[in-house]
Amino acid sequence: MKKATVNLDRKLVKLKRAFGIRARFGLLAVILVVPLMLERIHSLEKMRIEQIARTTAEFTTLARNSADAQRAVISSVETILKSEAFVQASAGALGRGCDVLHTGLPANLPWIRSLSLAGQDGRIRCSTNDTDVGLDLSDRPYFREARETGRFVLGDFVPSGPSQVPTVMAAYPVSAPGGSSTALVATVNLDWMSKLMKNLGGRPGVSTVLIDSAGNVLAAPPGEVWRPLADMQLMSAIDDMSVYSNHDEGSLSFTAPDGSKLAVSVIRIAGGPLRLISNINEAAVSTVVSRDIRTTYLQLGFFCLLVLLGTQFAAQELVITPIKMLAETARRFGEGDLSARAVRNRLPADLLPVARAFNAMASQLARHARKLIANNDQLRVMASIDMLSGLANRRSFQSRLDFEWTRALQYDGELSLLMIDVDHFKLYNDTYGHLEGDACLTKIGEALSGVVARTMGFAARYGGEEFCLLLPNTDLARATEIGREVRSAVLRLSLPHAASDHKTVTVSIGIATVRPDGSLRPNELIEAADAALYAAKLRGRNTVTEHGLPLPTNEGVARIAMTG
Repeated sequence: MKKATVNLDRKLVKLKRAFGIRARFGLLAVILVVPLMLERIHSLEKMRIEQIARTTAEFTTLARNSADAQRAVISSVETILKSEAFVQASAGALGRGCDVLHTGLPANLPWIRSLSLAGQDGRIRCSTNDTDVGLDLSDRPYFREARETGRFVLGDFVPSGPSQVPTVMAAYPVSAPGGSSTALVATVNLDWMSKLMKNLGGRPGVSTVLIDSAGNVLAAPPGEVWRPLADMQLMSAIDDMSVYSNHDEGSLSFTAPDGSKLAVSVIRIAGGPLRLISNINEAAVSTVVSRDIRTTYLQLGFFCLLVLLGTQFAAQELVITPIKMLAETARRFGEGDLSARAVRNRLPADLLPVARAFNAMASQLARHARKLIANNDQLRVMASIDMLSGLANRRSFQSRLDFEWTRALQYDGELSLLMIDVDHFKLYNDTYGHLEGDACLTKIGEALSGVVARTMGFAARYGGEEFCLLLPNTDLARATEIGREVRSAVLRLSLPHAASDHKTVTVSIGIATVRPDGSLRPNELIEAADAALYAAKLRGRNTVTEHGLPLPTNEGVARIAMTG
């Protein structure tokens, strides 16, 4: 369980590191930018759908208008045939049908290439096109249907002329007096249809074809005329629907083999087997909008990249670098550089309060540190001072002795030590009390301080009623003189001591002088001075006694002098 908790904590730490300031800035930029760009893409997608719908509606309307125009053409042909049939019926009784046909019609009939008159046997008796005379139409379905029903009939389409331009045959019976039945046959020119197809198919992604009942293309873009609908690219899927459907209009949407979406509408031309088929390629129609959408995607990617780079730079300059500066300043301050401060002119405005707070804290801590140092110094001083006598204590004396010993050893100098003891101090306490005893020690300390000021020595309270005076660079003779000065200074205090033979406070002083070398130790100087002090006490106290230490050359002196 503990191991699983540790692993989870490690994963959380890694996640926090990965999702740092830079990542958060980048995520914020994406959250701000992506919705705007997606809204732009959504608008373009909506525009594309609207454009396809608008184009489809517009083209369907145009196709319907074109179908209506074709109906008008066919209706006009029917009108001309019926009018000519009426004339032929009137002229037939006089046997002038062919004359009327040649002289009664305008030279240029709209949409009608030729007009022929067929007899009862189905052969063309006369025609505006001489090459058609004698042509047998008796086996043509449209001709037989017109004679049988007595109605206007529009026939199949056939290629005509060297250019194979598609034409349509129309027939209408002529009822003549006497029961004879003839028929008028018109050859209708479809050049107008090709022009219509060109106008309808001039847009990108839009194509239009006109087919007959057999599925043959009568009018279409260049190169596609008079081909079966099933042979045309992308038209085979609508072949059955367009040819065999009995509805006047129909539509179909499907996906072509190449993946493009197609919308197809079929309009039946009334009065005949013609059907107008329009095909709209959605991808081609919306090319401009699709290009804008792709451009928007590229802009989105580029803008996101630019924003991410900008946020990374902003995070680095505005957050990470200032934080590192503050961390470095805190590190310096933590390592003891109390002068370390945050440079506010290099920080952003948002971090200035942090910098000011840090600098204020650093100043306060620096003041506390200085105060602490001063207190520590004071404590060190207090720890090295004897509060009763005002002189250094024994610990401080030992440190000073080691220092002076090392220096004398380094410069080959002499070092003298005076051990001073207050005579019969126990009796003084018993006689006058401890408070007076403390006062006595204080005054003796003051007297020693006066001697130290003149001799550049180091005085200390060694313990109880015992004092010491360390004299660097001082030989035995000079140390003896200073010892006498100390003895005299104490006598001048005139402190009464009823239990003493001298009736006043006196001191005994032992002196030892040495030139330090590798064979001696500082404690040996203390022992020699203490031995001299002991000798001074044996000689009656209130004396100064010298003690000489043996030198490494075994040249030593041991002198005991007594000064009364």
